[in-house]
Amino acid sequence: MPYYKKFMKRGLLFVNLGSPDSPSVPDVRRYLKQFLMDGDVLDIPYPLRWLLVHVAILPSRPKRSAAAYKTVWTAEGSPLITTSRKFVDAVRDRLPEMPIALGMRYGNPSIESGIEALEAAGVDSITVFPLYPHYAASSVRTVTLEVARVIRKRGINLPVHVVPPFYNDPAYLDCLANSARPYISDIDHLLVSYHGLPERHLIKTDPTKSHCLSCADCCSVPSPAHATCYRHQCFETTRLLVERLNLAPDKYSVSFQSRLGRDPWLRPFTDEVLVELAQSGVKRLAVICPAFVADCLETLEEIGEAGRHSFLEAGGESFQLIPCLNTNSDWVKEAAEICVRFT
Repeated sequence: MPYYKKFMKRGLLFVNLGSPDSPSVPDVRRYLKQFLMDGDVLDIPYPLRWLLVHVAILPSRPKRSAAAYKTVWTAEGSPLITTSRKFVDAVRDRLPEMPIALGMRYGNPSIESGIEALEAAGVDSITVFPLYPHYAASSVRTVTLEVARVIRKRGINLPVHVVPPFYNDPAYLDCLANSARPYISDIDHLLVSYHGLPERHLIKTDPTKSHCLSCADCCSVPSPAHATCYRHQCFETTRLLVERLNLAPDKYSVSFQSRLGRDPWLRPFTDEVLVELAQSGVKRLAVICPAFVADCLETLEEIGEAGRHSFLEAGGESFQLIPCLNTNSDWVKEAAEICVRFT
């Protein structure tokens, strides 16, 4: 009997960030409004958040963001949505008896539509798999809260399990390392770029309320805070990845991208590091973005286009963006096995 048979009644919901329905300004504005009005993303009091989003951001930013989305949009649509659907189809092929759905925290397909599909399939429990390797309130927490809200709204009486962050999962790291190897045989340096976070997010999610950012090396000092510390988990992924790639300390760097606003964010900033590396003599650079499991605006446009331009303009000669795991067969296999372990 196939190993998944005993899980036939258990549903699986994969969740990723989301994307506008199209690169048009109205669709991008609608998407940004939903995203930025999330209190786990912009964690300031609601009245201030409303004013910031509606007065300072939405009048101008959607036009700029729409132009960026147009550069990565394909005939099939959003790269993130298209890849996520293909990934879910591939997992479904490995677990054909398990009802599986896809939901996006913002935009379509929604988390609610995914839960509705699983409910219609007659599942007796739901396993939620946030497609984020690292914990953050603006990723894993907000997904968990939205799932709980939908469950309450629909009056569903089913147990829900959430797959924890997999930043240090050996098989996931093997997939990441294997995907990187073809791109690093002839480079001077590897840049490991993660999505950034405001520093206050780390402090807010620190259960000890005294560890995160309390000293320069807090991420290497053992603490219960590491279970929810995005920065520590990013550094740990990097450490385990470069071990597998056998890279010396002077052959790689860590940075954080996609900052928004003027508050202190995690440093160093990717856009600045790209220029600094080129100016320091790095000619051949590869960039990997382990915070993302599917290529999206932040990888394809922010790194693959704007980042490439910055590096080459500053004196670099060769720039390679290492693709995300996307529908890599080893990653699909590992994701399916993770699902079985937590259902």
